[in-house]
Amino acid sequence: MIRAIVLDDEPLAVKIIENFCSRVDYIQLEKTFTQANEAHKYLRKQPVDLIFLDIQMPTQNGLSFYKEIEQNTMVIFTTAYSEYAIEGFNVSATDYLLKPFSFDRFLMAVEKAKSQYEVKNQVQNTEQNYLFIRADYSLNKILISDILFIEGFDDYLKIYIENQKTIVARMTMKSILEKLPVAEFARVHRSFIIPINKVHKIRNKVIFIKDEEIPLSSTYEEDFLSKINAK
Repeated sequence: MIRAIVLDDEPLAVKIIENFCSRVDYIQLEKTFTQANEAHKYLRKQPVDLIFLDIQMPTQNGLSFYKEIEQNTMVIFTTAYSEYAIEGFNVSATDYLLKPFSFDRFLMAVEKAKSQYEVKNQVQNTEQNYLFIRADYSLNKILISDILFIEGFDDYLKIYIENQKTIVARMTMKSILEKLPVAEFARVHRSFIIPINKVHKIRNKVIFIKDEEIPLSSTYEEDFLSKINAK
């Protein structure tokens, strides 16, 4: 089941997508939004697989909205302006729907999303127990099971590894999350990603991993606790 949300400032456009989603058995439409800030708040707490996203909105352009979100999420852009199509595909959009669009054209778009979703899950389900990270002019092989936690700074990361030297890499938090197993790692703070199985205890919004104390931000708390409870 593909979990989806809609963000469009036109209520009628939202209703049309709601109706079309209800006719597709593999799309689970979880929430709809007409305000970009409300969608941002939701996405910080709830991961989704797909966003139906209007481009031309009064408070924030849909392209800039998509670039700002931290999740690796598929997007189908919807707009009445065809000139945005190239820009949409430049940010790796799954598809671009020009309003008004028919159910058949909508179905073509979500079929593309379904194919991408299936490929992504096959890759994630294939056992991969290591990463290659470029740092110090080299490609460094890191066992995923050895990662203690990851700390993010403005334009680089520190990857703390059990019984090994810390690796410093020029990467974003979003890009490293895309390389890690979704069920095994969680972002718990703007500056921290942790492996679930390394958590020793949690107390007063502090996560203990070995001798380290890592803050748990309320922004990421719900997603983190859901992963903990799933274990």
